[in-house]
Amino acid sequence: MKKRILIAIVVILAIVGLAKACIPKADSQNEVKTTQKAKKTRKNVSEAEAARPYKDPADLAPEGSWNIKSEKKKYPNIKNAKDIVIRVSLKGNRTYIIKRGHIVYTMLSTGGIFKKGKSLTPTGSFKIRDSKGDSFFNYNLNEGANNWTSWDPKDQNIYLFHSVPTKDDGEYNMKEARKLGRTQGSHGCVRLSVPDSKWLMDHVQPGTKVIIENN
Repeated sequence: MKKRILIAIVVILAIVGLAKACIPKADSQNEVKTTQKAKKTRKNVSEAEAARPYKDPADLAPEGSWNIKSEKKKYPNIKNAKDIVIRVSLKGNRTYIIKRGHIVYTMLSTGGIFKKGKSLTPTGSFKIRDSKGDSFFNYNLNEGANNWTSWDPKDQNIYLFHSVPTKDDGEYNMKEARKLGRTQGSHGCVRLSVPDSKWLMDHVQPGTKVIIENN
């Protein structure tokens, strides 16, 4: 009797071992890789959102939309400089129009490239200068832009809000334009979509406060 029980146990163990050996390892490994990839994707999305001080509005244009308004709604009235703060998030790739403490418009933007953990765009508190123009071209950088508005701390028109960059033939640089709202790419200025940069140039008043932070 004991011998029969022992034989039965051995047979059961052999069957279990065979079942484990038959599990497709490749599928198991693929499931692990897929899970890890999903976690990594969620982490990246979370980090991008965490870099922004405010939640994106529901009508915000897709990142990379360089030739349309960032929001479908009407642009706000920003003619009273005392009521307005322009808040730039460099890592978040967003520029916010804040009126009397409330966000009234969100724009996709692209700031300075980060080198050794520091952006080429200076951070701090600035103000809009009484300097603006339809276009410029920097031959040293072989890059230009349209609809520029200066917020340069020394009033030298080095740091600007402007459109996505143009090439020497005046055409927009598609490679750089597609970075809008997605990642950093400028030499220090803050890039906006073509309509957003034109609206800002036409309506923002000198003396309007500009706050630029990494997050």
